Amino acid sequence: MAAMRFKLFGIVLTCLLLSITDATANQDADFLAAHDAFKAGNFNRLDAYAKRLQGYLLEPYVTYWQLQAHIDEASPEAVRQFIAGHGDSSLADRLRGEWLKALGRRGEWPLFQSEYPHLVKDEPAIICYALQARLQQNETAAFQEAKALWFTGSDMPTNCTPVFNALASGGKLSVEDVWTRLRMALEAGNISVAGSIAAYLPGTQEKRMGLLESISENPRRFLEKGKFDLQQRSDRELVAFALYRLGRLQPAEAGTFWEKLLPGYREEERGYVWGQLALQAARKHDPQALAWFTKAERTRLNDNQLGWKARSAMRVQNWPEVLAAIDAMSETAQREDNWRYWKARALKSAGKIIPANMIFAPLSKQHSFYGQLAEEELGAVLESRPAGYKPSEDEVKAIQNLPGLQRALGLYQLDLRYEATREWLWAIRGFDDKQLLAAAELARRNEWYDRAINTADKTIQLHNFELRYLVPHRDLMENYSRQWGLDEAWVYGLIRQESRFVTQARSNVGASGLMQIMPATATWIAKRLGLRDYRHPKINQVGTNIEFGTYYLKHVQDNLGGHPVLATAAYNAGPQRAQRWRSDVTLEGAIYAESIPFTETRDYVKKVMSNTMYYANRLGQRLISLKQRMGIVPGRDQRPDSPPDADAGP
Repeated sequence: MAAMRFKLFGIVLTCLLLSITDATANQDADFLAAHDAFKAGNFNRLDAYAKRLQGYLLEPYVTYWQLQAHIDEASPEAVRQFIAGHGDSSLADRLRGEWLKALGRRGEWPLFQSEYPHLVKDEPAIICYALQARLQQNETAAFQEAKALWFTGSDMPTNCTPVFNALASGGKLSVEDVWTRLRMALEAGNISVAGSIAAYLPGTQEKRMGLLESISENPRRFLEKGKFDLQQRSDRELVAFALYRLGRLQPAEAGTFWEKLLPGYREEERGYVWGQLALQAARKHDPQALAWFTKAERTRLNDNQLGWKARSAMRVQNWPEVLAAIDAMSETAQREDNWRYWKARALKSAGKIIPANMIFAPLSKQHSFYGQLAEEELGAVLESRPAGYKPSEDEVKAIQNLPGLQRALGLYQLDLRYEATREWLWAIRGFDDKQLLAAAELARRNEWYDRAINTADKTIQLHNFELRYLVPHRDLMENYSRQWGLDEAWVYGLIRQESRFVTQARSNVGASGLMQIMPATATWIAKRLGLRDYRHPKINQVGTNIEFGTYYLKHVQDNLGGHPVLATAAYNAGPQRAQRWRSDVTLEGAIYAESIPFTETRDYVKKVMSNTMYYANRLGQRLISLKQRMGIVPGRDQRPDSPPDADAGP
């Protein structure tokens, strides 16, 4: 009889668990439907789902969507009640931000000013509303802050226009201020923004700026026609812009035009144009770059220009010029790891070992590309590191019980990665090292690898390199690395940078999966491998992606003489570009990497090679220095035939 009761109890318990599972699945489906209703603007449908999701883990999101949908009519009491009840979620601050924008649109300044100090994450649109409120009260400090906001080459929200208009009408915006920002916009490639800024110029000068679009499209034609008057500031700026645009592709040709035109320019303007041409020449690795930077010395070069002056000098081993360029940078730029390292290298080349080592020593404590190189300059090589601090089960359990992280994991499991990441980042703000590592371990257990890595990367004193350098899919990685004869540590280092092991990762240009493979490249690889039944959705399958990615990486490496730095650059930017960035003479691998013109690729190569060092340690490989791994990049005359670029498909 007892056995029968026990059996019946088991059946009842199983049914109960199945019922709970079904109910949860139904609520998950309802939540996703509510999310879709909000995105589609179907707020009646959203309200209907909200009634079915009471008590659900992610219910705060539904309430947030309801409030956001009607933010212009929402009562202060309803908004404040939500904020007070959900302070542990990013939703509270996001709703306050949306509410502040609604208050600003309506000009409800007293209520705006009472709430604005509580906002955590500010943004330009809200800043400009805050300035509007203060400018109406003629605050002197508000004019100063508005002036600082003016100097950007980026587009600004439309509600910043009244702020800038107040500056202009109040005599706080000079014509030179307008030209300064207009130049910033043109240098950033924001032609339409420059056109908007031109509205603040005197009438005739504003009208001439209507030529910016046509000059951008064909700067050579504008220069050849010569329909400009260099007695006018507006025309001198148009010519300078045309030279800058032409110099992006043909610096020598732009220089030839400029030599004929420069007598029509004032001394300070000549320096500006020389600086712009020198920057473009440096990015093209043109040998005239250093000489042109010298001609611009009477003009204050910005940090970007000085950085490229230093890179140009590195490529020809002119260490005094490297040092001079870095010393001329702002204090902020000089504190960056790369310029600290190259300054120390320049000092060392001049025999100033003690000052160099005083830079290398603290830099070597950084777990980064330049930290590793600095450590090697001091005579050390990345030693075999222990895993580091391992969080206890109690620490992981305590973190797991936090509502914010529970919501983040819930969103992640529903594949709402953007919302999940925002919730996660809000929840871990202010965590100490132990809490960060416990959170990273929690993410790892849930196979949320990018969050595990990024969270472990945030620690200051306590570290865990097993969490920072995860090795998922190890069987597949070992198999295909061995099959194609690749360094497994290098492949892991590349994937960590490409996708952080997000299997469904997709770039804005269409690259997919762990190894971010373009559709045309995937089709080409499939043909090379004899896979007749290949269809593009398969590229997100882990096995297929690793097989294809490692095959292509080996192909690129073989076509670039087996050099890992060139192959890494080629994987990101295409083999033809990697070839083009070589010098006529041999280059140290680190100098080649530092002088890559594309910021994304430059950072990518350094991070992949740095990752490789840590993965070699993690996988128990024989340790060699990063400098050895980077090697020497041969001159162009030693290059093999270049394969096609990856983004076009071989």
